[in-house]
Amino acid sequence: MADGKEPENSMIPKRPMHHRRNFTGLTSKELDIEKSKWPKETIELWQRLSKKEANDINSVQKSIVHHVTTTLARSVYNMDNFAAYQAVALSTRDRLISQWNETQGQLSRADPKRVYYLSLEFLLGRSMDNALLNLGLKDTYGKGIEQLGFNMEEVIESEVDAALGNGGLGRLAACYMDSLATLDYPAWGYGLRYNYGIFQQRIVDGYQTEYPDYWLNFDNPWELPRLDISIQIGFGGHVQIIEDEYGVTRHNWIPATNVQAIAYDVPIPGYDTENCNNIRLWRSKPTKTFDLTSFNEGNYEKSVEDATNAEKITSVLYPNDNTMAGKELRLKQQYFWTAASLDDIVRRFKKSMREWSDFSDQVAIQLNDTHPALAIVELQRLLVDEEMLSWDDAWDIVTKTFAFTNHTVLPEAMEKWSVPMFEYLLPRHLQIIFDINLFFLQKVEMKFPNDRGLLNRMSIIEEAQPQQIRMAHLAVVGSHKVNGVAALHSNLIKTTIFKDFVHYYGEDKFINKTNGITPRRWLHQANPQLSDFITETLGNTKWLKDLSLLKGLVAKINDDAFRKKWMAIKRANKVRLAELIKERCNVEVSPDALFDVQVKRIHEYKRQFMNILVVIHRYRTIKSMTAAQKASVQPRVVIFGGKAAPGYYIAKLVIKLINSVAAVVNQDPAVGDLLKVVFIPDYNVSVAEVIVPASDISQHISTAGTEASGTSNMKFVLNGGLIIGTLDGANIEILEEIGEDNIFIFGCMANEVEDLRHAQRYRGVPMDSALQGVISAIEKGVFGDPKIYQPLISTLTVGKDFYLISADFASYIAANQAVDQAYKDQSEWSKKSIRCTANMGKFSSDRSVKEYADEIWNIKPYPVIDEGHL
Repeated sequence: MADGKEPENSMIPKRPMHHRRNFTGLTSKELDIEKSKWPKETIELWQRLSKKEANDINSVQKSIVHHVTTTLARSVYNMDNFAAYQAVALSTRDRLISQWNETQGQLSRADPKRVYYLSLEFLLGRSMDNALLNLGLKDTYGKGIEQLGFNMEEVIESEVDAALGNGGLGRLAACYMDSLATLDYPAWGYGLRYNYGIFQQRIVDGYQTEYPDYWLNFDNPWELPRLDISIQIGFGGHVQIIEDEYGVTRHNWIPATNVQAIAYDVPIPGYDTENCNNIRLWRSKPTKTFDLTSFNEGNYEKSVEDATNAEKITSVLYPNDNTMAGKELRLKQQYFWTAASLDDIVRRFKKSMREWSDFSDQVAIQLNDTHPALAIVELQRLLVDEEMLSWDDAWDIVTKTFAFTNHTVLPEAMEKWSVPMFEYLLPRHLQIIFDINLFFLQKVEMKFPNDRGLLNRMSIIEEAQPQQIRMAHLAVVGSHKVNGVAALHSNLIKTTIFKDFVHYYGEDKFINKTNGITPRRWLHQANPQLSDFITETLGNTKWLKDLSLLKGLVAKINDDAFRKKWMAIKRANKVRLAELIKERCNVEVSPDALFDVQVKRIHEYKRQFMNILVVIHRYRTIKSMTAAQKASVQPRVVIFGGKAAPGYYIAKLVIKLINSVAAVVNQDPAVGDLLKVVFIPDYNVSVAEVIVPASDISQHISTAGTEASGTSNMKFVLNGGLIIGTLDGANIEILEEIGEDNIFIFGCMANEVEDLRHAQRYRGVPMDSALQGVISAIEKGVFGDPKIYQPLISTLTVGKDFYLISADFASYIAANQAVDQAYKDQSEWSKKSIRCTANMGKFSSDRSVKEYADEIWNIKPYPVIDEGHL
C-alpha cells in the first residue's frame, strides 16, 4: 500500500521486529518475552508444522527415502550399504534431535542443578545401533530397511567408530553419559573433537605401526556443528597489574596468541525415556584462517601458519610427549578444552541472573582424572579477574563446585607440568597456582606446625629441577570430594599417594565409587541373542534399567534346556568372533576351543607380557607331549588386542613378541588346533562388542595394587564369561558378588607387593624355573631374532621384575590349568557362566551414577515430558 499500511483482511501476520540466536537456550522469563513478540497465528503455525515425525514403518521408510533422494542426492539404483547407513543415520538423527530439543528447552526453562562431566576421552563407539535401541526403534528400522532392500546388520557395520578415546577412561565416561541420560539427570559432557583420534593401529612385520584415524572423512551425522558458538582462548603473553577504582589490585592477562574453540554437540539419548543429554566437543580453529598478504608475497607456508598451529591442538588424542613440543601441545590441549568448557558453563549460569554464591547450588563439575584439573585454576581466574570477586569468595565457590575422580596409584601416571613451560604458555594461571599453593600450605602449617617434610610432600609445586606442578595435588586441593573407582583402589589412595591429604582433611573427603558399565551397550546391544533370552526368561525388559533383576536367572541354573540354550548362544557368538579373526588375522580357529581373551591397553602393569610368556610355556609343554598325552589337552585360542602408546617402546615390544609367537605356534603341525594365538589389530569398541560376548575366559592379571578398577572385567562377566585374575581393582568386588567358585584367582596380594619387590632387588631371589625355561627359548631364537626382545627380558633381570612376573608365574600357570580342567565339564561350566551374569547387578553404571548424584553432585532427576512438537 502507498501509505505503508497492511489491509485489514491481510492473512500475513506481522513479523517480530528482531530475530536473534540464543547460545544457551531460553529461560522461562526469556521465553515469555520472545512469545510476546510473535503473533498468535504464527506461533500456532510453527507448532502445527513442527510436530514430531511418526515412528511407524511407513513414516520411517519415507524419512529414509527422503534423505537418500535429497540429502544424499542418490537414487535407489545408485546406493551401497554406506549410503543406506547415511540415510538411516540421518533419519534416526531427526528423531534424536526432537528429543534433544525438548530436553534442552525444558531444562533451560526449569533451570535445575546440572552436572558437567569433563573428560579428555569419550569412547562412544558406533552411535546408530545404540541410538535405535535406546529410542526403541531398532526393530522398526530393521524391518523398514529390509523392505527397502538392505540388511540392517550390514548397514550398521558401515559406521566407523568415533575416534574420541582410547581405553577404559573414555569408555567409562561414555557409560556414565548413557546412565545419566537414562536416569533423567540433567548433565552435559565436555571433551575435544579429535580429527584423527589416537591412531589407527596396523601390524607390519609383527610391529605396531601408527596411522592417522580418518574417522571424519565423511560428514558425521551424530554431531551438530555449532559454528556460531566460538570462544576465544589465549596462550602466552604477559600479566598487567592494575588498581581499580576501589584501590583493589587486579590482574589483567594479555595473551600473545589466540585461537577459537568451535562447539560440536553430540546428542546422548537415554533408554526408555524422553531425556536426551549432550556432549559438547571443542574443535580448535585459528582467529585468522588465511594470511593473504603472505600468500601474495609468495610465502605460502606462512600464509597458513596460524591455521596449522591452531588446528593441531585438536588433531590427535594424547600427542606423543617424549619431546618438549609434544608436552607443550598436551598442555595447550588441556587448557584449550577446560577454558572453553568453563566459559560455556559460566555463560549458562549467568543467564539465570542468580548471585555468584548460588553457583555451586546450580553447577557440579566432575573431573575425570587429572587432565581437566586446570579447570579449577581457570574458574578461579574468571571469578577473580573478570567477575571481580574477592579471592576468598571465589575460592569458596571453586572448592564447592569441583569433585575429582582419581584413576591411578602409579607414580609415573601422576600428571606434572614444568613451571617454565607453564609460565610461557599460561602466565596468569601460574600466578594463581602459586597463590593457591601458598594459602593452602599456610593452613597446613597452622594445623601441623614446623613439619617441613609434610609441607614439601603436600605442596602443589614439586621442588625439582625445574620445578613441577603436581596436577593431582591441585585437583585434591581444589575439590570438595575425591573418589577412587574400586574399594581396594580407594583404600590405596588414602594410604599411599594421598595419605598426607587424608591426615589434613580427614577421611570424609575421600570416598569410593566403584566403576560400572551400561548394560544397554554391553549386553543388550553387544549380545542381542543373550539379551532376548534373558528378557524371555524374566518376562520383561525391566532388567535393562535395574540390573539386580538378573538374579532371577539363578532359578534356571539346574534347568538342562535353559543351560543348553545358554551355551548355544555362547557358541554362536564364538562363531562370529572366529569369522572376524579369519577376516582380520587370516587365522582359522575352532569355536569349540576355549576362547581365552586379553584385550586392553598394552602396558607393563597389565602384564600382557606375562600372558604371552605363559602361552610360550604352554606351547613348549604341548610340544613335549606324546600323542596320547595331547589327546587330553584342552584346545585353547588365546586372543590379544589393544594399543600401545606411540612412545612406549617396551609395550610395543610386547606386541611384537605376541605376533612372533603367533607366527610360530599357528604354523606348527605338532600343535595343530590345540593352541592358536592371535592379535586382533586396531582394537576398538565395535571390535569389543564382538569379542566380549564370545569369551569363555578373560584375563585381568595386573600386578596387585596397580589397576584402579578395570571395567572390561565387568563386561566379560556380564556376558557369562569367567575371568582369571589377581586380587586387584574391581576383581575383588566381582569375586564377592559371583562367588569364589566362579572366578580363578592367583598371585600375590597388594600388601605383599613392596616386600616382594624389596626381596627381588636386594636379596637375589632366583627367577621361577618355568619362566627361566621360557626366557631361554626366546634367547635361543625360537621366536625370531632374540636381540629384538633383549629390552623386554631386561625388565625381568636388570629391572628386577618390578611387576612381579616371576613371583606370580607358578600360580598363574596353576590357575590356567584349573581353567582347562573346569572347562572340560561343560555342564558345570554353564552353571558358572549363568551365575556370573546373574550376580552382576552391582556393576551397572546406573548404580555408580546414582551414588555420584546423591553423595557428590547433589543433583536430582528431571524427567522430560513429551510435548509432541519440536
